[in-house]
Amino acid sequence: MVQIGKTCKLEVVKQVSFGVYLNAHELGQVLLPNKVTPKDCQVGDLLDVFLYLDSEDIVIATTRRPLAQVGEFAYLKAVATGPYGAFLDWGLDKDLLLPFGEQHKPIEEGRSYLVYVHANRADERIMASSKIDKFLDKTDPEYTVGEQVDLYIGGTTDLGYKAIINHAHWGVIYENEVFQKLRFGQRLKGFIKQVRRDGKIDLVLQQGSKQELDKHAHIILIKLKQAGGFLALTDKTDAEIIYDQLGMSKKAFKKAIGGLFKNGQLSIDNDGLRLTETAE
Repeated sequence: MVQIGKTCKLEVVKQVSFGVYLNAHELGQVLLPNKVTPKDCQVGDLLDVFLYLDSEDIVIATTRRPLAQVGEFAYLKAVATGPYGAFLDWGLDKDLLLPFGEQHKPIEEGRSYLVYVHANRADERIMASSKIDKFLDKTDPEYTVGEQVDLYIGGTTDLGYKAIINHAHWGVIYENEVFQKLRFGQRLKGFIKQVRRDGKIDLVLQQGSKQELDKHAHIILIKLKQAGGFLALTDKTDAEIIYDQLGMSKKAFKKAIGGLFKNGQLSIDNDGLRLTETAE
């Protein structure tokens, strides 16, 4: 189903001097202007486009990708304010309206805010809301422990970082289990640590599965070979240094070098790690 505010694949059905028209099915023929039309575009081509309303509320297509589609959260910068609300830069020519009635707090030009992108049911205009909680899924979460999920860093708590899971639920990443720099609006992968009886969800950014351990061990071996067989890293090395050099947590690092040591692939000395002849 073709939907305003979503990306879809549409067929070129007519070429005109100012662009091409696409078959948007129930929405009719939709214009894709010249400035965003691929070179050598021909009738019959299938194009990935995003549909939205222009300044005259006419459905129009673009090959540009907005920072968020309808049904998604995004961290967007306010570029202007006006009599109807604030306007946010979401990567398209026409800025995204955040009406006064959908503002969690007054919006300041130049600052970025976590918002939900949705379509007004009355006229299908795409707009934003910073009243995040009312758009999150209120049903009981059905995630499984260890399930990989998409995360969107949306805030902090006394415990750590709040993240939106799969554009649907809040979860928490505990501060003592974060071994990398996180920022508001950052998108990344994570894993379900547990779903509590009250429905609250605990998250981790790395899990201790065999696959993860094998990946971390492989990274360490590659770094050792690139460094001539020695790395000045031990289980006493600061966690931030380990992450900067290897991209993994100190916990994952210690598990990985323990496995490599047992396999005889490296030695763990007071000054660092050394490849053995077996690994070379």
